[in-house]
Amino acid sequence: MKRLDSMHTSLYRGLLIIIVSLSLNSLTTDALASQKIKVVTTLTLLEDFVRNVGGERVEVRSLLSGLESEHTYTPKPSDIAAVREAQVLVEVGLGLEVWVESLIKNASNKNLTVVTTSRGIPLLRGDEMDTHGSGHLGNPHIWLDPERAKSMIRHITEALSGIDPEGRSYYLANQAGYFKRIDEMRRDIEKRLQYVKNRKIITHHPAWPYFSQRFGLQIVDNIQLHAGTEPSARHMADIISKVRKGDIKVIVSEPQLSPKVPKAIADETGAKIVTLTPIPGGLPGTGSYIEMME
Repeated sequence: MKRLDSMHTSLYRGLLIIIVSLSLNSLTTDALASQKIKVVTTLTLLEDFVRNVGGERVEVRSLLSGLESEHTYTPKPSDIAAVREAQVLVEVGLGLEVWVESLIKNASNKNLTVVTTSRGIPLLRGDEMDTHGSGHLGNPHIWLDPERAKSMIRHITEALSGIDPEGRSYYLANQAGYFKRIDEMRRDIEKRLQYVKNRKIITHHPAWPYFSQRFGLQIVDNIQLHAGTEPSARHMADIISKVRKGDIKVIVSEPQLSPKVPKAIADETGAKIVTLTPIPGGLPGTGSYIEMME
């Protein structure tokens, strides 16, 4: 009987140790989760930037999935709730997300830190360079140039380091590793394009000047001159004439926009439609910034 009681006691102690251990692990996991910086981003590319820099020290989600147009998006009630609970909101700025200001106002989060990733980055305005803060807004699609994208990422690193100083070295190490992968992606694109002779393209809307400038493409015209608008019959005729006379082989369409007009131009001219997404998640296999760029 004593041996049996001893066995029961040992078994009880063993079970107690296991239960306490599991409880402590659960508490530790919950504590770590509660300590993570809650970040909301406007676009999927910013979500990817935050995740690559913040790693295990952040909890991040994007308001857009990549299938919507960043210009004409309408926030949902769940977006307001997400911003209300967040510590940080990351945006591009430059008037790209025209809907974000009212979203922040409706969320009424006095402790929210807003990170504008375009701050201080040289911008393209027509054929000229401009800078943020000069009183003129330039083209906001800056992330399609990998070098400008790295400047955006630096803003995110600094913001996270300011909120979480203990994690600064971790964020900087993650940033350095991410920059190496972006540099490899850039070199790969340059290598792929080096033998392309005809570099003239028509684009769906003005999302591609930074990409074209960095990689040596020539945008002859845009189908949409302004976000959310359709081209006039006169502008359509002008584009068709340019495609025919300029030996333009490619029209770049986007999955976030209606394919109707690019298809009409392609049918009229024989040019090929290539669908590219300027935002991660817009097409299969473009879940990350690097995958999208490649």
